[in-house]
Amino acid sequence: MKIDAHQHFWKYNTIDYSWIAENMSILKKDFFPSDLENELNSVGFDGSIAVQARQSLDETNWLIQLSEEFDFIKGIVGWVDLCSPEIEKQLIEFSRHPKLVGVRHVIHDEPDDNFMTRTEFQYGISLLEKYNLTYDLLIFPKHLPLANELAQKFPNQKFVLDHIAKPNIKDQLKSPWNNDILALAKNSNVYCKLSGMITEADWHNWQPSDFKFYLDVVFEAFGEDRLMIGSDWPVCMVAGSFQKIISLILDYISLFNKEVHDKILGENCQKFYLGRNQ
Repeated sequence: MKIDAHQHFWKYNTIDYSWIAENMSILKKDFFPSDLENELNSVGFDGSIAVQARQSLDETNWLIQLSEEFDFIKGIVGWVDLCSPEIEKQLIEFSRHPKLVGVRHVIHDEPDDNFMTRTEFQYGISLLEKYNLTYDLLIFPKHLPLANELAQKFPNQKFVLDHIAKPNIKDQLKSPWNNDILALAKNSNVYCKLSGMITEADWHNWQPSDFKFYLDVVFEAFGEDRLMIGSDWPVCMVAGSFQKIISLILDYISLFNKEVHDKILGENCQKFYLGRNQ
Protein backbone atom coordinates (compact mmCIF):
# COMPACT_ATOMS: atom_id res chain seq x y z
CA MET A 1 0.00 0.00 0.00
CA LYS A 2 1.29 3.45 -0.98
CA ILE A 3 0.32 6.20 1.44
CA ASP A 4 0.69 9.97 1.37
CA ALA A 5 1.70 10.55 5.00
CA HIS A 6 0.77 14.23 5.15
CA GLN A 7 -2.11 16.17 3.61
CA HIS A 8 -4.88 18.56 4.64
CA PHE A 9 -8.53 19.34 3.97
CA TRP A 10 -10.38 22.58 4.58
CA LYS A 11 -13.47 24.61 3.87
CA TYR A 12 -11.86 27.97 3.29
CA ASN A 13 -12.64 31.08 5.30
CA THR A 14 -10.52 34.12 6.10
CA ILE A 15 -10.68 33.67 9.88
CA ASP A 16 -9.54 30.07 10.30
CA TYR A 17 -7.01 30.32 7.47
CA SER A 18 -5.63 33.80 8.02
CA TRP A 19 -2.12 32.41 7.42
CA ILE A 20 -2.97 32.07 3.73
CA ALA A 21 -1.45 35.29 2.39
CA GLU A 22 -2.19 37.06 -0.90
CA ASN A 23 0.73 35.34 -2.61
CA MET A 24 -0.92 32.03 -1.70
CA SER A 25 -4.23 32.80 -3.37
CA ILE A 26 -4.30 29.39 -5.03
CA LEU A 27 -5.15 28.01 -1.56
CA LYS A 28 -8.12 30.32 -1.00
CA LYS A 29 -10.76 27.76 -1.82
CA ASP A 30 -12.17 24.52 -0.47
CA PHE A 31 -10.12 21.30 -0.59
CA PHE A 32 -12.11 18.15 0.05
CA PRO A 33 -11.42 14.40 -0.11
CA SER A 34 -12.86 14.09 -3.60
CA ASP A 35 -10.17 16.52 -4.81
CA LEU A 36 -7.34 14.59 -3.20
CA GLU A 37 -8.62 11.20 -4.34
CA ASN A 38 -8.02 12.21 -7.95
CA GLU A 39 -4.47 13.28 -7.12
CA LEU A 40 -3.71 10.04 -5.30
CA ASN A 41 -5.05 7.98 -8.18
CA SER A 42 -2.89 9.93 -10.63
CA VAL A 43 0.31 8.64 -8.96
CA GLY A 44 -0.95 5.19 -7.99
CA PHE A 45 -1.29 5.88 -4.25
CA ASP A 46 -3.84 3.98 -2.17
CA GLY A 47 -4.50 6.33 0.73
CA SER A 48 -3.43 9.20 2.93
CA ILE A 49 -3.04 10.52 6.45
CA ALA A 50 -5.14 13.67 6.95
CA VAL A 51 -3.50 16.20 9.28
CA GLN A 52 -5.19 19.01 11.18
CA ALA A 53 -5.08 22.52 9.76
CA ARG A 54 -7.08 24.27 12.52
CA GLN A 55 -6.40 24.17 16.24
CA SER A 56 -9.87 23.25 17.42
CA LEU A 57 -11.76 20.21 18.60
CA ASP A 58 -14.25 20.86 15.80
CA GLU A 59 -11.45 20.26 13.31
CA THR A 60 -10.71 16.86 14.82
CA ASN A 61 -14.37 15.89 14.76
CA TRP A 62 -14.69 17.02 11.14
CA LEU A 63 -11.66 15.02 10.02
CA ILE A 64 -12.99 11.95 11.79
CA GLN A 65 -16.29 12.35 9.97
CA LEU A 66 -14.49 12.63 6.62
CA SER A 67 -12.46 9.51 7.38
CA GLU A 68 -15.62 7.55 8.06
CA GLU A 69 -17.00 8.60 4.69
CA PHE A 70 -13.85 8.10 2.60
CA ASP A 71 -12.02 4.82 3.01
CA PHE A 72 -8.81 6.08 1.39
CA ILE A 73 -8.25 8.29 4.45
CA LYS A 74 -6.31 5.73 6.45
CA GLY A 75 -5.68 7.85 9.53
CA ILE A 76 -6.29 11.22 11.14
CA VAL A 77 -3.78 13.43 12.96
CA GLY A 78 -6.10 15.73 14.86
CA TRP A 79 -5.77 18.45 17.45
CA VAL A 80 -6.46 18.30 21.17
CA ASP A 81 -5.60 20.89 23.77
CA LEU A 82 -2.53 19.27 25.27
CA CYS A 83 -2.25 22.09 27.82
CA SER A 84 -5.84 21.81 29.04
CA PRO A 85 -6.83 20.42 32.45
CA GLU A 86 -9.44 18.52 30.41
CA ILE A 87 -6.86 16.84 28.18
CA GLU A 88 -7.51 13.30 29.35
CA LYS A 89 -11.24 13.73 28.88
CA GLN A 90 -10.56 14.83 25.30
CA LEU A 91 -8.25 11.87 24.68
CA ILE A 92 -10.80 9.40 26.07
CA GLU A 93 -13.45 10.83 23.75
CA PHE A 94 -11.39 10.92 20.56
CA SER A 95 -9.46 7.68 21.05
CA ARG A 96 -12.72 5.78 20.62
CA HIS A 97 -12.41 6.52 16.92
CA PRO A 98 -10.01 3.98 15.36
CA LYS A 99 -8.88 6.30 12.56
CA LEU A 100 -7.58 8.93 14.96
CA VAL A 101 -3.94 7.84 15.02
CA GLY A 102 -2.16 10.94 16.28
CA VAL A 103 -2.30 14.58 17.31
CA ARG A 104 -0.44 17.76 16.41
CA HIS A 105 0.01 21.28 17.72
CA VAL A 106 1.38 24.11 15.56
CA ILE A 107 4.48 24.66 17.69
CA HIS A 108 6.21 26.96 15.23
CA ASP A 109 3.42 29.54 15.52
CA GLU A 110 3.67 29.78 19.30
CA PRO A 111 5.19 33.11 20.47
CA ASP A 112 7.07 31.21 23.16
CA ASP A 113 10.02 29.38 21.58
CA ASN A 114 10.17 27.22 24.71
CA PHE A 115 6.57 26.05 24.41
CA MET A 116 7.64 22.39 24.36
CA THR A 117 9.19 22.76 27.82
CA ARG A 118 5.93 23.84 29.47
CA THR A 119 4.83 21.54 32.27
CA GLU A 120 1.24 21.34 31.07
CA PHE A 121 2.29 20.57 27.48
CA GLN A 122 4.62 17.82 28.60
CA TYR A 123 1.91 16.37 30.79
CA GLY A 124 -0.32 16.19 27.72
CA ILE A 125 2.45 14.46 25.78
CA SER A 126 2.89 11.98 28.63
CA LEU A 127 -0.70 10.77 28.16
CA LEU A 128 -0.52 10.01 24.44
CA GLU A 129 1.15 6.62 24.72
CA LYS A 130 -1.67 5.44 27.00
CA TYR A 131 -4.14 6.10 24.18
CA ASN A 132 -1.87 4.73 21.44
CA LEU A 133 -1.52 8.13 19.76
CA THR A 134 1.48 9.49 17.90
CA TYR A 135 2.66 13.10 17.92
CA ASP A 136 3.61 15.23 14.90
CA LEU A 137 6.37 17.78 15.50
CA LEU A 138 5.63 20.91 13.46
CA ILE A 139 8.64 23.10 14.18
CA PHE A 140 11.29 25.38 12.71
CA PRO A 141 15.02 24.54 12.78
CA LYS A 142 15.46 26.69 15.90
CA HIS A 143 13.20 24.30 17.81
CA LEU A 144 15.14 21.13 16.98
CA PRO A 145 17.26 21.04 20.19
CA LEU A 146 14.11 21.24 22.35
CA ALA A 147 12.45 18.56 20.21
CA ASN A 148 15.47 16.40 20.90
CA GLU A 149 15.03 16.94 24.64
CA LEU A 150 11.33 16.10 24.37
CA ALA A 151 11.99 12.86 22.50
CA GLN A 152 14.60 11.87 25.09
CA LYS A 153 12.24 12.61 27.97
CA PHE A 154 9.49 10.43 26.47
CA PRO A 155 11.38 7.53 24.85
CA ASN A 156 8.26 5.37 24.50
CA GLN A 157 6.25 8.07 22.74
CA LYS A 158 6.23 7.92 18.94
CA PHE A 159 7.13 11.26 17.32
CA VAL A 160 7.37 12.23 13.67
CA LEU A 161 9.07 15.36 12.36
CA ASP A 162 6.95 17.22 9.80
CA HIS A 163 8.55 18.84 6.74
CA ILE A 164 12.11 18.00 7.87
CA ALA A 165 11.73 20.97 10.29
CA LYS A 166 11.36 23.53 7.48
CA PRO A 167 15.01 24.43 6.76
CA ASN A 168 15.67 27.53 4.64
CA ILE A 169 16.16 25.73 1.34
CA LYS A 170 15.66 28.89 -0.70
CA ASP A 171 18.89 30.36 0.71
CA GLN A 172 20.56 26.94 1.07
CA LEU A 173 21.10 27.38 4.81
CA LYS A 174 22.50 24.11 6.11
CA SER A 175 23.90 24.64 9.61
CA PRO A 176 23.03 24.11 12.42
CA TRP A 177 19.96 22.38 10.90
CA ASN A 178 22.01 19.43 9.64
CA ASN A 179 23.70 18.74 12.97
CA ASP A 180 20.47 19.18 14.92
CA ILE A 181 18.70 16.72 12.59
CA LEU A 182 21.42 14.15 13.17
CA ALA A 183 21.06 14.63 16.94
CA LEU A 184 17.27 14.31 16.89
CA ALA A 185 17.42 11.16 14.77
CA LYS A 186 19.51 9.41 17.40
CA ASN A 187 16.21 8.96 19.22
CA SER A 188 14.78 5.76 17.76
CA ASN A 189 11.24 6.89 18.64
CA VAL A 190 11.42 9.75 16.11
CA TYR A 191 10.49 9.38 12.44
CA CYS A 192 10.60 12.02 9.69
CA LYS A 193 8.32 13.02 6.82
CA LEU A 194 9.77 13.79 3.42
CA SER A 195 7.25 16.57 2.99
CA GLY A 196 6.85 20.34 2.82
CA MET A 197 10.21 20.95 1.17
CA ILE A 198 9.23 22.80 -2.00
CA THR A 199 7.44 25.47 0.02
CA GLU A 200 10.74 26.22 1.79
CA ALA A 201 12.49 26.68 -1.57
CA ASP A 202 12.12 29.37 -4.23
CA TRP A 203 8.48 28.76 -5.13
CA HIS A 204 8.83 29.65 -8.78
CA ASN A 205 12.41 28.70 -9.62
CA TRP A 206 13.34 25.63 -7.57
CA GLN A 207 15.26 22.75 -9.09
CA PRO A 208 15.49 19.14 -7.83
CA SER A 209 19.17 19.73 -7.11
CA ASP A 210 18.16 22.32 -4.46
CA PHE A 211 16.99 19.50 -2.20
CA LYS A 212 19.82 17.00 -2.53
CA PHE A 213 21.79 18.15 0.52
CA TYR A 214 18.70 18.13 2.73
CA LEU A 215 17.55 14.73 1.53
CA ASP A 216 21.05 13.33 1.95
CA VAL A 217 21.07 14.54 5.57
CA VAL A 218 17.70 13.06 6.56
CA PHE A 219 18.48 9.75 4.84
CA GLU A 220 21.78 9.57 6.70
CA ALA A 221 20.08 10.53 9.96
CA PHE A 222 16.88 8.49 9.95
CA GLY A 223 17.71 5.72 7.51
CA GLU A 224 15.31 3.80 5.32
CA ASP A 225 13.18 2.54 8.24
CA ARG A 226 12.03 5.90 9.67
CA LEU A 227 11.25 8.03 6.62
CA MET A 228 7.89 8.44 4.88
CA ILE A 229 6.70 10.37 1.86
CA GLY A 230 4.20 13.20 2.28
CA SER A 231 2.81 15.70 -0.20
CA ASP A 232 1.64 18.46 2.15
CA TRP A 233 -1.23 18.90 -0.33
CA PRO A 234 -2.78 21.37 -0.92
CA VAL A 235 -0.19 23.69 0.68
CA CYS A 236 2.41 22.36 -1.76
CA MET A 237 0.45 23.94 -4.62
CA VAL A 238 1.97 27.37 -3.95
CA ALA A 239 5.24 25.95 -5.28
CA GLY A 240 4.26 22.95 -7.38
CA SER A 241 1.68 20.32 -8.12
CA PHE A 242 0.96 17.17 -6.15
CA GLN A 243 2.64 15.18 -8.91
CA LYS A 244 5.79 17.31 -8.76
CA ILE A 245 6.38 16.85 -5.03
CA ILE A 246 5.80 13.11 -5.30
CA SER A 247 8.12 12.92 -8.32
CA LEU A 248 10.81 14.81 -6.41
CA ILE A 249 11.01 12.02 -3.83
CA LEU A 250 10.55 9.23 -6.35
CA ASP A 251 13.45 10.55 -8.41
CA TYR A 252 15.68 10.80 -5.33
CA ILE A 253 15.02 7.20 -4.29
CA SER A 254 15.17 5.83 -7.84
CA LEU A 255 18.60 4.30 -7.23
CA PHE A 256 17.41 2.44 -4.12
CA ASN A 257 15.99 -1.06 -4.34
CA LYS A 258 12.32 -2.04 -4.21
CA GLU A 259 12.48 -2.83 -0.49
CA VAL A 260 13.50 0.76 0.27
CA HIS A 261 10.83 2.11 -2.07
CA ASP A 262 8.15 0.09 -0.29
CA LYS A 263 9.26 1.41 3.08
CA ILE A 264 9.38 5.08 2.06
CA LEU A 265 6.15 4.96 0.06
CA GLY A 266 3.98 3.24 2.62
CA GLU A 267 5.35 0.61 4.96
CA ASN A 268 7.01 3.04 7.36
CA CYS A 269 3.86 5.17 7.48
CA GLN A 270 1.76 2.11 8.26
CA LYS A 271 4.19 0.98 10.95
CA PHE A 272 4.25 4.42 12.56
CA TYR A 273 0.62 5.48 12.37
CA LEU A 274 -1.34 2.30 11.90
CA GLY A 275 0.81 -0.01 13.98
CA ARG A 276 0.98 -2.72 11.37
CA ASN A 277 2.34 -3.66 7.98
CA GLN A 278 -0.13 -4.53 5.26
